[in-house]
This record gives sequence, structure tokens and C-alpha cells, in this order.
Amino acid sequence: MFTGIVTDVGTVRKVEQRGDIRLVIQTSYDLATVDLGASISCSGVCLTVVDKGEDWFAVDVSGETISKTAADHWRDGAKLNLERALRLGDELGGHIVTGHVDAVAEVVGTCPEGDSTRIGVSVPNELAPMIAPKGSITLDGVSLTVNDVRDGEDGSMHFAINIIPHTARHTTLGELKSGQQLNVEVDVLARYIDRMLAARAH
Repeated sequence: MFTGIVTDVGTVRKVEQRGDIRLVIQTSYDLATVDLGASISCSGVCLTVVDKGEDWFAVDVSGETISKTAADHWRDGAKLNLERALRLGDELGGHIVTGHVDAVAEVVGTCPEGDSTRIGVSVPNELAPMIAPKGSITLDGVSLTVNDVRDGEDGSMHFAINIIPHTARHTTLGELKSGQQLNVEVDVLARYIDRMLAARAH
């Protein structure tokens, strides 16, 4: 369980092709406090630490995970938003995030808005019932607030969020460009409500 508050930006140092892909990720975390088997959110994907060194940890990324997430994250040199798992007593600064990606989103536009940057994002239409203005959304592991929502002409659903300067400096979202893919996780409460309503309809 996570909160969507990024605490480090890591860099993929090495990609090893095994049965799954093993990533070696450089980080500023104190690895003495990270146990093998611990969960770390890597740009919104909950992954398990399988090895570690002084300034790096390794995770295995399954073919299933790769097929359901933004492919550009799993390459040498990729920057990843990192968050360690929530502990009892920690401040819940964002919202409840599971690290289970619902879909791959695409940036459809960016523009300055005051000191912030407004980002337009397109997601598959099946997520539309679970995304609402002023609701929470997770993009590449970052907890954000949805500003507005509208239906796209191509059958997708579009929504907008604002990236404030602090978020731009301390996550990968300050470098977003049109066409870029993002891992998106809807609010877990919205996910359960949508499932309950679908079950009742049958």
C-alpha cells in the first residue's frame, strides 16, 4: 500500500533479460533500511526488492506487468518515481494507492497555467466511470487531483491535472511531453464502487 507521494527518483542502471526482466535501479534510499522482499512503487507499479547494494536495488518485472504498463519505463536509463510501502503511523499525504496499474494513459497536451503546468491525459473509455472532477488519480505513481473530465472524439476519455512546481522538481512529471505514456491507477474506492454497480446490473 502506498500514498502516491514520491520520495525519490531512481534511474534504471541495468536491464537483464531472464525468465522475467530484472531491473537494477539506482536510488538515494538508505538501503540498509530496505529489506529483501520489501515492496517499492516504481512509477506506479508495486515491485518486490530481490537484491540490493549500497546505492541500488533490483526487482523482477514479469511479462504480464510489462504488457499492462508503459513500456518506456523498463529500459536502461529510464527515470522512475519511487515510493516505499506505507507503514502504520505514516502520514497519508496523498491517497490510498495499491500499485496495481489499471491502464496505460497518454499525454495529449501540456500548457503553462500560472506557475503550474496543465496536463491533458487520454485514457481508455472503460475507466471513464471511475474518474471524476476533484477526485484522485495516480499517474506514474504520483497522487494527483483531477481538474476536469471530458469525452474524447476517438472514444477515449480525457482529463486534466495540474503539476505544481514542487511536483515537477521532485518527480518525473516535470518532463512530460505530448505522446508520452503513463501508468494510471484510478482511486481504489472508485474501482470497488464501479465493480459493485456492475454486479448489481446483472
